[in-house]
Amino acid sequence: MSRIDASTTPGTPATAETGSLAERILRRRLIDTLAQLRGCRLLLEEGHQVHVLGTVDADDATPLQTRLRVHDPAFWRMAALNGSVGAGEAFMDGLWDCDDVVVLMRMLVRNRDLLDAMDSGTARLGGALMKLLHLFARNTRTGSRRNIAAHYDLGNPLFSLFLDENLMYSSAIYEDEGESLETAATRKLDRICQKLQLGPQHRVVEIGTGWGGFALHAAGKYGCHVTTTTISREQHDLAAQRIAAAGLQDRITLLMQDYRDLEGTFDRVVSIEMIEAIGHQYLDTYFAKVASLLKPDGQAMIQAITIEDHRYVQARDSVDFIKRHIFPGSFIPSVAAMTGALAKSSDLRLFNLEDIGPSYALTLRAWRERFMGQLDQVRALGYDSRFIRMWEFYLAYCEAGFLERSIGDVHLWLTKPGARATQYPYALQGL
Repeated sequence: MSRIDASTTPGTPATAETGSLAERILRRRLIDTLAQLRGCRLLLEEGHQVHVLGTVDADDATPLQTRLRVHDPAFWRMAALNGSVGAGEAFMDGLWDCDDVVVLMRMLVRNRDLLDAMDSGTARLGGALMKLLHLFARNTRTGSRRNIAAHYDLGNPLFSLFLDENLMYSSAIYEDEGESLETAATRKLDRICQKLQLGPQHRVVEIGTGWGGFALHAAGKYGCHVTTTTISREQHDLAAQRIAAAGLQDRITLLMQDYRDLEGTFDRVVSIEMIEAIGHQYLDTYFAKVASLLKPDGQAMIQAITIEDHRYVQARDSVDFIKRHIFPGSFIPSVAAMTGALAKSSDLRLFNLEDIGPSYALTLRAWRERFMGQLDQVRALGYDSRFIRMWEFYLAYCEAGFLERSIGDVHLWLTKPGARATQYPYALQGL
């Protein structure tokens, strides 16, 4: 194993460190931390000074490597006082850039102990304030509407720039890296419908409409009736337009209602990456509601982003870049947290679990490439450079997490006690 210390690269002219005394001290601490990176190589540039950081196995022909350029010494202070969130905010402010943000994020995820170190020490000062602010994002009925509006009401034209034609803001299912986002997104919709064996005889309730992608697909292709609800005004209005344009008003009932207020009895419940928005305090409430909406022989399909079980409590109780800037009030459940909650609050049982996490990395890459490829249109919609850099960081941050498998995405197929069918096409055919 070879190691290159955090020293100036031979042949590169060194310059005196700039910034205040505090920033110079914080610079040295962070560089010393990054020098401990394992399995990767980071070139850190500031002015004429270049540090080559990391440890690489001699037989590793393709280590992770990228170049990070610091443009303003204020970066060191922001990263020290607010940890990884501060580093993200410094990126938003243009204080640093990187050849490949995804690779940089993968380095840090792969070296979780160093990432945790960045978020400890002086970073606890900013972390305490962020936790306090996060408390005000609790997902009461009023809080949920406010949290959802903060992201999903940014404007339908923005999301239309990078989502697939179904407007699915959730992981697709890829069979081949080279296939289109549209193909993979449609496959995911079919996978859910085919698992649940949807047909004209079924009444389905969807928790979390999005822009109507699932409801339109299920009602249009499989003939079932779908009742679907959202609390985003922007999503509701566009979904209504799309339903009308498809002529499916007789098979889709669109509501603008909190899931906790849903009533009725249905054959199937579908909820696609909505559970992350409920808040961990409401996991029991969520699964109790799912169970109450189902007939005695009903089934549910929950698509959920997940975190490793052993990291759930730490992630739940901390505030990362996503909670701070992208999805206020959100959390990522673990499989154990969800199965524990459904066992405690309902008579549902887990029939089948499928992890589609690797497809999420490809989905996010497609979104990021589409978003970054249409920046003129993004700016024309009124979004500034700071917003653009925030979204670049957000999409890269998430892609790295799925590539490193620190987060996953699962289909939880749940059944009521009366669901005793002996044949499930998905299980038999391996769709």
